[in-house]
Amino acid sequence: MSTLFSIGEVLIDFIPLEKGRALKDVVTFERAPGGAPANVAAAVAKYGGQASMITKLGADPFGRFLFEKLEEAGVQTNKIQTTTEANTGLAFVSLQSNGERDFTFYRKPSADLLLSEAEIEENWFAEGDILHFGSVDLVESPMKQAHMKAIQSAKSNGAIISFDPNVRLPLWEDPEECRNTILSFIPMAHIVKISDEELEFVTGMKDEEKAISSLFVGDVKTVIFTKGANGAELFLKDKKYESTGFQVEVFDTTGAGDAFVGGFLYQLLKKKATQQNLEDILAANHESILAFANASGALTTTGKGAISSLPKKEEIQLLISKQ
Repeated sequence: MSTLFSIGEVLIDFIPLEKGRALKDVVTFERAPGGAPANVAAAVAKYGGQASMITKLGADPFGRFLFEKLEEAGVQTNKIQTTTEANTGLAFVSLQSNGERDFTFYRKPSADLLLSEAEIEENWFAEGDILHFGSVDLVESPMKQAHMKAIQSAKSNGAIISFDPNVRLPLWEDPEECRNTILSFIPMAHIVKISDEELEFVTGMKDEEKAISSLFVGDVKTVIFTKGANGAELFLKDKKYESTGFQVEVFDTTGAGDAFVGGFLYQLLKKKATQQNLEDILAANHESILAFANASGALTTTGKGAISSLPKKEEIQLLISKQ
């Protein structure tokens, strides 16, 4: 099987031990490994795929903790650099009673933002691999340039490019800068995943159909529109496929979207997707691919944290069989 490469942030999520309190009122937290690209890589590895993380961590106890947790999850860590110039990123989360979240980040800068383009090697990627990234590490930094080189290298070597904007406005000085940066990277991707909470912000359009259509620019071959518990819609340029979600008891939604993406990309690796056959594979297998991704995302919400809550592949298959 080919490899899923994730580039971007790996950080510590400090999750409150009590729900329904504002962040300023939370007394106790529990640490959990996180960062959207890392969550996706961990999901792919847990389901039996090959996954590798491209990032930089601080030479500190939190960085060592994340190394260990990624390795425990089965993610390859040989492309992770370390630095003493900045600390590992931290995110403090508060949980509302319905499992939704509020974030505060500590990273000005964090170690991941110091990964440079010189540390990306062009020969890492091959045909059939997938390179996945988000927008959190696209702020002006060496890491943004590292993304550019990784995308260019992966694409020229035949890899599929996957982009989940995963908007986190508190990390940007200006919402327009965030939006414009996302719009500049969308044409570089073959797969764009966007949530119902992000679509209008990213596209500037209220009309859902027109907004999704506007994302088919540059190399984009498919758009995945996720709607939380209500499932997801898969769009090709001339086709639309719908899917329903799974009803579970939600504890914490942290990482649910990443688990969805991890499940989706794992299925593409399993089916030997390439730049050339991606649309055909999605058209022929949309039902099973979306069911697996939806179940992966749903089951992750039943636990605390992202990587620590990822289900086993057998649990996903059991949930699908019950629907």
